[in-house]
Amino acid sequence: MSEYRTERDTMGEMQVPADALYGASTARAVENFPIANRPLSPAVIHAFGHLKAACAQANLDLGKLDQKLADAIIAAANEVAEGKYDTHFPVDVYQTGSGTSTNMNANEVIASLANEKLGLGATTKAEGGVHPNDHVNMGQSSNDTFPTAMHIAGALAIAEQLLPACSRLEAALTDKAKAWDEILKTGRTHLMDATPIRMGQVFSGFSAQVRYVGRAVEMGQQVILESMPIGGTAVGTGINTHPEFAQKVCDALKQRSGLSFDESSNHPAAQAAKDVFVFAHGNVKTAAVSLSKIANDIRHLGSGPRCGIGELNLPAIQPGSSIMPGKVNPVICESVMQVSC
Repeated sequence: MSEYRTERDTMGEMQVPADALYGASTARAVENFPIANRPLSPAVIHAFGHLKAACAQANLDLGKLDQKLADAIIAAANEVAEGKYDTHFPVDVYQTGSGTSTNMNANEVIASLANEKLGLGATTKAEGGVHPNDHVNMGQSSNDTFPTAMHIAGALAIAEQLLPACSRLEAALTDKAKAWDEILKTGRTHLMDATPIRMGQVFSGFSAQVRYVGRAVEMGQQVILESMPIGGTAVGTGINTHPEFAQKVCDALKQRSGLSFDESSNHPAAQAAKDVFVFAHGNVKTAAVSLSKIANDIRHLGSGPRCGIGELNLPAIQPGSSIMPGKVNPVICESVMQVSC
């Protein structure tokens, strides 16, 4: 059996790995961009799964897509969103600027999976089946789907990872602030002895920092949620898509995620610029600065334990030296600082 099969796109024939779910367009992109040999973040791939399922639902609701085909696309896209087929997304992170290669990768993989569910075999094109462009990509362009996938991935990462982590950290620091509120210590300025302060007050300051960080991150998430580019198609004018398509996609994404996605009030801005990501990133950077400061303070307070400040006993979670027995280092603090940088 051949290790490759022949697929066709608008530019002609391409050899595709026999077991690949993608087709000619993806294979051409893999050949064109052998740069970092690093595919896109799984978060963006999963976001494409959510997006393509929402688009199929919108097209079904608008009477543009047959129920049987829509059901197959949604089922296939759900599996992509769940991360079951990440290995079938090989296109390099450094690729054409519009993300056409990854959008077509998603279209082809979902079409193959959908056709397999329809009993037509795992093929990107089948008579009477799902077509990557005509059905999976219906009412869409790479120019609005890729930035939309960015919005989905960013909003989900903030909702599912960063904000819960901030809440857990704030609660843990608040617990320490309460537990240590009666412990009096030396306050310091310029690392030199100053006036007294309670250890609880120090940790209440850390807790407040994290609380403010959570608010800033939520603000960044909000601008991502309220400016979805989907529906702009090629250049932000919405050509070749239904005028209600974008909001229906956003409504479907709300149902899937519980997040309040909304169509952008200005598609040329949402599509041609990603200022909202600059804003959201700035707020995440604020979080990094705060965490770095907190970790560094804890590292200083735990220094010693005999010949340093030694006011905190940091948990010994691994040996701190390959040559000095019994040495313990503030490894978590330093790891947090490195990640923050």
